[in-house]
Amino acid sequence: MSLIAYQRARTITESPRATEARLMRQITGDMIEARDMGLKGVPLTPVLFRNREVWSAFSAACAARGNQLPDALRASIISLGLWVDRYTSDVAAGRDEIDALIDVNRSIIAGLQDANGG
Repeated sequence: MSLIAYQRARTITESPRATEARLMRQITGDMIEARDMGLKGVPLTPVLFRNREVWSAFSAACAARGNQLPDALRASIISLGLWVDRYTSDVAAGRDEIDALIDVNRSIIAGLQDANGG
């Protein structure tokens, strides 16, 4: 089975939460790798941008009319997305460390895995 066929099959069978968890694991792994390489400030920009982009998409989805998540959860995700946006600017400017972003993502991954039953 080719890689493209495998990816297509996974996309068809994977739940949205499983897809979100997989994406967050990939991005968080990239952030951990960048941190462990000693990258600071501007060299972190590509991985920070990708993380910010995903959080922006999560926030937009939660703000969209017809979103089925409970209101309190939607508000919490939007609030976290706003925090990620602001904090990312501080990390990119070298004023803060990436570890807090990694911790938030790990918490979200844990929640997504719990929602999927492991």
